[in-house]
This record gives sequence, structure tokens and C-alpha cells, in this order.
Amino acid sequence: MAAQAATLETARPSRPSQPKGHRLARALSHGPLNLLLALIAILWLVPSIGLLVTSFRTNKQYSESGWWHAITMPSQLTISTYRNLLKNPDILRAFKNTWLITVPTTLLVILIASMAAYAFAWGRFKGRDTVFLVLIGLLVVPIQIALIPVARLYSHLGIFGSITGVVLFHVAFGLPFAIFLLRNFFVGIPFELLEAARMDGASEFRIFFRLILPLGLPAIAALGIFQFMWVWNDLLVALIFAGPKAAPMTVFIQSNLRAFGSQIEVIAPGAFLQLIVPLVVFFAFQRYFVQGLLAGSVK
Repeated sequence: MAAQAATLETARPSRPSQPKGHRLARALSHGPLNLLLALIAILWLVPSIGLLVTSFRTNKQYSESGWWHAITMPSQLTISTYRNLLKNPDILRAFKNTWLITVPTTLLVILIASMAAYAFAWGRFKGRDTVFLVLIGLLVVPIQIALIPVARLYSHLGIFGSITGVVLFHVAFGLPFAIFLLRNFFVGIPFELLEAARMDGASEFRIFFRLILPLGLPAIAALGIFQFMWVWNDLLVALIFAGPKAAPMTVFIQSNLRAFGSQIEVIAPGAFLQLIVPLVVFFAFQRYFVQGLLAGSVK
């Protein structure tokens, strides 16, 4: 056995090592591109960095000099802005409302869309393709044309100005894209797995929860990122359908922009809190992002 192992080891082709000069030349050839990408990334981050620095400055410092002066004079930075912000009941209520709108909307869209996508991918019912094409056609419907009819419907139902109305609106308009994305991913799952599960006596709900959802995690995570960021940063729907007690952070910041100079200690920290949460969610699930975007593109 030892002799055979030695023979196999000697017969196995070794990977040719690249000379150091070749690797250095390849690194230098990509140098300008990497430098350009780094420059673009820095320019893209400048507004976020400026918002972060401004959030630690007072109104007086903001009116006297630009935010970049705080980089050379760190003594200007203070956490009193965030301390005062967390004592503000209005912004705490707006931050809570943002979570109460975004999280249920994201979970409902994922759950309903994944069930519908499973039916469109592997279900056998009359008119399946026609219904799916109609659903895809809803992607081109602009959200603005539904604002007035839905507002009248909400007034009759008694949910106008409530968090429930905002959540239902986001769920309804988030489902077409969500079903389209997940369906394209689910059709790539081997049909033999589903048949084997059915032969073992698994019900459709068991197949869905124990097989489809774990295998569709990349697309579901990408959808969760999209939906979370859309709803978290939404202003139009919240501005129309959310009342004063149900207004999220976007509406709170927009309402304080009228007194921008005197409210910078509130706007800047609030805007940075509004910004940091989607970034955390994105980077937490970024490994699934590209896989979800390419769902169904390769067979």
C-alpha cells in the first residue's frame, strides 16, 4: 500500500508555480483599476462620513464651520447630541414605528411570496402561466396611481393613518417582485428532490418548510435585504398613509427639515441612525446578495 501511495503521489501532476515577476506584473496591471475603484468608494463614502461627523457637532459649530474642521479639531465632537436625541420622545416613537413597519412587512412579503413562488414553480393548476404573466405585468405599475384609491379604501376600513395600513400597502406592492425573484430561484431546485420527499410521505407544507426554504435561503436573504431597505427608507407611502402617531423616521426627519439650521442637532443624529441600520442588515447578509440577484439566470 505504501508503494502504491508513493507511485500515485509521483504520478499526480503538480501545479506549476507562477514566477514572482509574472505575479508582480499582474498586480501592477490591475493597479490603476483598483486605484480607481478605491477612489470611487472614498467619494461615495464622503457624504456618509460628513453626516457622521456632523451628528457629533452642535448647532453653533455647524453654523460657524464645515464638518471637515472637526477632523483636525476633535475637541468639537460631543456625544451630547445623541444623548439629547435619545431623550426626545418624538424621535424614539418614530424610530419604534420604523421597526414596527419594516420588520412585519419584510417577514410577510417573504412568507407569502415564497409560498406563491413555490406554487408557480412546481404547482400544477389551470392558468398558472397566465396568472404568473399578469403578476409580472404588475411590476410596471407605478405606485403613485394607487395612492388615492387605496387612501379611500383605508378611510372606509378605518385603518387610514395607522401602521397596519402602511404595512399592508408595502406588502401588496412588494409581492410581485418578490414572487418573480423567488420563483426563478425555486425552478432551479431539482425536481427529483421533491419527488423523493413525496415518496417518503412528506406533505406539501413539510416539503416547503423543510426543503424549499433551506435551499432557497440565498434568494430569500437577497429579497429580505431589498424589502428591508425599500421599506426602511420609504417616505412617500409613510407621508401619505401614516398619521402623526404612526410616522416613521423618514417622516420625522422631513418634518424637521423646515427648521434645518436650528434642528441640525436632531436631524444629523437621526439621519445617521436611519442610515446605519440598513447598512448593518446589508453587510450581515451580503454573501447571499449576489446569489439571490442571479437567481434563475443560469440553468
